[in-house]
Amino acid sequence: MTDSFDARLTDLLEEFDLFDDWEERYRYIIDMGRALAPLSDAEKTEATRVRGCASQVWLVMDDGPAGTLNFRGESDAHIVKGLIAILVRLLNGLPRADIRDFSIRDTLTRLGLDEALSSQRTNGLISMVERLKASAS
Repeated sequence: MTDSFDARLTDLLEEFDLFDDWEERYRYIIDMGRALAPLSDAEKTEATRVRGCASQVWLVMDDGPAGTLNFRGESDAHIVKGLIAILVRLLNGLPRADIRDFSIRDTLTRLGLDEALSSQRTNGLISMVERLKASAS
């Protein structure tokens, strides 16, 4: 995987451009979520649950090498699990400062997800990012 956030986002944008419509992109996002390794039952606790999401969402975060943050996640909703996969792809293993500076709204706009996601899904995604930013502090 590419090291910088911008390179990761560019790669994802190029992949999204391969699809003609949002239905195909949704299927791709769901497939990305299916490819995530599941969390163990022991990792799905109240401490790892993300509040503010309509579906059940858990994020497990660990310190990575040289001031980076590693994380994994899971959800009981297919599209949300795909959104977690996008966050993992864009942010996992980046320096904590990059995660703290990350703008989910700008990223949603660049990916075209700002108009494709419901406000409820967007709010849940914002809650996930806020949890990541708090862990990166």
